[in-house]
Amino acid sequence: MNRVALTVLLAATGAGAADELSSETKQLSDQVAKLQKANEALEHRLDELAKAVDDLAWQGRLSDVAVVDKWRIAGPPAANPKKPKALGAKNPVKFFTYTFVPKDRRAGEKLPLLVLPHGGVHASLESQYTAHIVRELVQQGYVVVAPEYRGSTGYGKELYELIDYGGREIDDVQAAKDWALENLEGVDPARVGMIGWSHGGLIALMAAFAHPKDYRCVFAGNPVSDLVQRMGYSDEGYRKLYSADYHVGATAEEDLEEYKRRSPVWNVEKLQTPLLVHTNTSDEDVAYVEVEHLIQALKAADKKFEYKVFQDAPGGHSMDRLDTRLAREARRDIYRFLAKHLKPPRPLP
Repeated sequence: MNRVALTVLLAATGAGAADELSSETKQLSDQVAKLQKANEALEHRLDELAKAVDDLAWQGRLSDVAVVDKWRIAGPPAANPKKPKALGAKNPVKFFTYTFVPKDRRAGEKLPLLVLPHGGVHASLESQYTAHIVRELVQQGYVVVAPEYRGSTGYGKELYELIDYGGREIDDVQAAKDWALENLEGVDPARVGMIGWSHGGLIALMAAFAHPKDYRCVFAGNPVSDLVQRMGYSDEGYRKLYSADYHVGATAEEDLEEYKRRSPVWNVEKLQTPLLVHTNTSDEDVAYVEVEHLIQALKAADKKFEYKVFQDAPGGHSMDRLDTRLAREARRDIYRFLAKHLKPPRPLP
């Protein structure tokens, strides 16, 4: 065989091997994609099962002091529907909300309402972290409504991907408040407050900014305050939660104004509601510098508010939600603030 023929044969063999390798690579890629999709579906299903179990836990932990219930209500339509012209694309988003009503409410008695949005980019109201706080609130005589707004986990992929962090989720929380006033007997519409930690703190702040006449007071614990600053010190995985195509759809660098629109620190001029802020210098989640920026912005806007900075308090981000003496004392500070404005029937001394 001459050199030219050998070269042609080797080239043909190489091309065939390359084609075969390319086909195998594509098959492997398709299999990986299928496994990823199946794993995603499994994760959502496990979240749903965990939520169903936790609903039972809520009953077990609080049924001695509260009537615990869960309701399905509706908020505004999706912010960015995948098929905006599809049938039902503009329908209200349906979601669940918990209610906790004191069992010892006297007939005809009007009780103050506290709205409690949970934290987390994608999370839910979990009994193991929040039941003791809800118990303390109910024992003081508050009715508590805790919405599982769009983006919450435990309700499948569809609600999860309707997330609108700092956007229409706040409208969902507002819808839950309005629903409670309309549907729960014995709630005083003149005594409504909001209390939230972390992302729930952001929601509390943004709700107060948007609806200043609806709330007598607001508490924000270790609140997410500045998404622009937060994107700067967070890791890539966290940033991808916001830039996902079903969420903001852009990074902070690509759409700075949108991230500012969703951040309390860039909206402080709207504050009219009595406000208490807690923060911890050793917070490992919401860096102290972020809440410090909020405090400075409120002061610069000449707003009246209260705040407390805990110096390296044990517990970091959760320092006032633990079962410790310091945490209980910190919560008493919160409860005294709430009682001053909402007048519950059994305030803590």
